[in-house]
Amino acid sequence: MADLAVRELPLFPLPELVLFPQEVLPLHIFESRYRMMLKSVLETDSRFGVVRFDPRTKTLPEVGCCAEIIKHQTSEDGRSNIITLGQQRFRILEITRKAPFYTALVSWIDDCEVEDPDSLKQLSEKVLLALNDVVELTGKLTDSERNLPDGLPLMPRELSFWIAAHLGGPVADEQQNLLEIQDTTQRLLREFDMLDHTRKQLAARTALKETLKNTDQANT
Repeated sequence: MADLAVRELPLFPLPELVLFPQEVLPLHIFESRYRMMLKSVLETDSRFGVVRFDPRTKTLPEVGCCAEIIKHQTSEDGRSNIITLGQQRFRILEITRKAPFYTALVSWIDDCEVEDPDSLKQLSEKVLLALNDVVELTGKLTDSERNLPDGLPLMPRELSFWIAAHLGGPVADEQQNLLEIQDTTQRLLREFDMLDHTRKQLAARTALKETLKNTDQANT
């Protein structure tokens, strides 16, 4: 992004949703305050901040992700359907306005410089192997053919964001933690731990399923 290091950004809080860079997020805008926000955003640079709203604590996190509107359509009743793309992450420095919608002063954040690119590449390959194992074992367990999608990011940082965005289950807390990490190696290490744990669980369940299947066949 060619933006200045600090800027004012409208915020769109979403319950239990964490946006990551380069992820597509479709949204339906119907509340009057967000219709106003959308109008303001479209008149400027088509960007606003997506932050995860925690309904339990009624709070916003310090870190969110900028969303850029890449397509929008407004109906006669004023409702809009928009498609956004995650851009750079930001840290909230100060809430400057709460009504009619949140606006904050933010600073852009990024991962730190990589000291050993070769080591990071090896780690990303290790994480990718664990991810592939999880997908294949899930397919065996559900008797369905499953494969990783084509076009997965090749760069370690982008791969780490993709994996974080596609974690299964109610994992908004973990996703928020991954979004806030500013070290690609640390993010990938955390993801490997999660994937390896899942891989071992799936392998055990798959082995049990095969054992029961063989037992049934032997008894028939």
